[in-house]
Amino acid sequence: MSFGDPNPNPNNPYGQQPNQPPQGQPGYGYPQQAPQGVPPQGQPGYGYPQQPGQPGYGYPQQAPGTLQANNGYINVPVLGTVQVASMGRRLGARCIDAAVIGVLYGILSAIGLAGAMGIAKSVDDCGSSLDPGYQSCVNDASSGIIATMLGMVLIFGLITLLYEWLMISLLGSTLGKMALGVKVVKENTGLNPGLGAGFIRWIIPIVGVFLCYIGALLVYLSPFFDNSGKLQGWHDRAAGTLVIKK
Repeated sequence: MSFGDPNPNPNNPYGQQPNQPPQGQPGYGYPQQAPQGVPPQGQPGYGYPQQPGQPGYGYPQQAPGTLQANNGYINVPVLGTVQVASMGRRLGARCIDAAVIGVLYGILSAIGLAGAMGIAKSVDDCGSSLDPGYQSCVNDASSGIIATMLGMVLIFGLITLLYEWLMISLLGSTLGKMALGVKVVKENTGLNPGLGAGFIRWIIPIVGVFLCYIGALLVYLSPFFDNSGKLQGWHDRAAGTLVIKK
């Protein structure tokens, strides 16, 4: 074999060194070059779709409860990306709820008023003011009217409590919210608020009612003051809840 022989191995017709694949042809057992523009496997490439569960280079993963580009969509655990309910929908839902509660109040008020009038008419059966038992009979009738009125107030309070508190806590929506596709969820879990958070969310506006309704009005308008873009009112922040569109 001469020094200048271009093919030192006559049994190798390709003129290649042993253990080397022919040029331009993939060789078995040899690492292949990735096509140009395609990142190597196992390495995230900028601008290329990522495999599920693999973080992409230059694309930070979004934490739960973070708005996406402040466009009204938010990432919520379990639910994924959802839209924050607009104040128009929330106001409409509250108006429907007020109408429902108003109808219940009207029915119960009629029943209570009828009972109070029946008790008042019973005073006529007490006889004359000169009768020995007249004053006692009038006192009993007055006590009955007062008890009826206090009972109605208690029933009104229970209706307000059970309607708003239990439905939001267990279902995430009242009848008004169901009608307009609005739901209240826990921001950190995406689940229904539960009894504790639901009660906190309910009681804060109720406390504001005792300030001539000014406090309650400020609570319901407080989502407009939320600079985060989540439209969370003070009651939502205290309860850790978020109002979303279903």
